[in-house]
Amino acid sequence: MLPEPPVWQPIAFAFILRHDDRVPWSLEGEESREAGKRIVEERAAERGLQEVRWPPEWPRDSYSLPAMRAAIFAAEIGKVVAFTQAAFRQQFNAGRAMSNVDNVLLAAAACELHPRALLKALEMQSIKQKLTDATNDAIARGVPGVPTVRVGDRLFWGDDKLEEAAYAFAA
Repeated sequence: MLPEPPVWQPIAFAFILRHDDRVPWSLEGEESREAGKRIVEERAAERGLQEVRWPPEWPRDSYSLPAMRAAIFAAEIGKVVAFTQAAFRQQFNAGRAMSNVDNVLLAAAACELHPRALLKALEMQSIKQKLTDATNDAIARGVPGVPTVRVGDRLFWGDDKLEEAAYAFAA
């Protein structure tokens, strides 16, 4: 049990990569991408998660600022966890790229976000600014990527570091 509930903060990962002048394994080339995909698939299987289905557009053409803005909107109304889980399921279990706004709407429907409210929110300057601010804050804090868990001043980056982060919480 964590001493307090974690805060899920959506950020624009592509801008962290750009700031750090890094290329993720998924864009380093076919060999790196296939090796990385196998690791992800193995971890999912080890954790008893659904089989990974990669969108045909992944990685380059499946990234979506609208999906990240939708996550910011969901955070404002207390549904960020439900939305992000639904979005990841659409992207990596159904194989539907979040670059398609219809797929973002499917994820939103799964957590009862009204489609018209969401579409309006995607265009709101305040939502865009909150995503920008959250991303800039993450960069300023030294967040290297996603997922990152902060425990005190320590950052734990990557799904392979989640258990280590949980131990740090317990210490």
